[in-house]
Amino acid sequence: MATAKKTPAKKAAPAKKAATAKTAAPAKTAAAKAPAKKAAPAKKRTPNPAFMKALTPSAALAAVVGATPLPRTEVVSKMWVYIKKHNLQDSVNRRAINADDKLKAVFGKAQVTMFEMAGLIGKHLK
Repeated sequence: MATAKKTPAKKAAPAKKAATAKTAAPAKTAAAKAPAKKAAPAKKRTPNPAFMKALTPSAALAAVVGATPLPRTEVVSKMWVYIKKHNLQDSVNRRAINADDKLKAVFGKAQVTMFEMAGLIGKHLK
């Protein structure tokens, strides 16, 4: 009698695995279709108005980017134009910027990383 109970139990276990495999397959296809529906009504990204506000640079920063009021994004772009024009990126570590006399007045030190630059520029904008 003991052997008769074990045989049906073994047959029932594979049947459960097959049932879970069948139920899992439709769930994956339903999940794959869902993101396609969400991607269709994608909205156009709008810029943050705080970045577009024209700010007046300090005298030290104006020597590099000009005295006219500019948005932060334009100030950073003009800084990179100046850095590349005067070849101020470090030749070994391209993330480092070697300051010349004008940039030392803005940065306050001889070398900064590109990640520090935005924070240091922000102090010179009003």
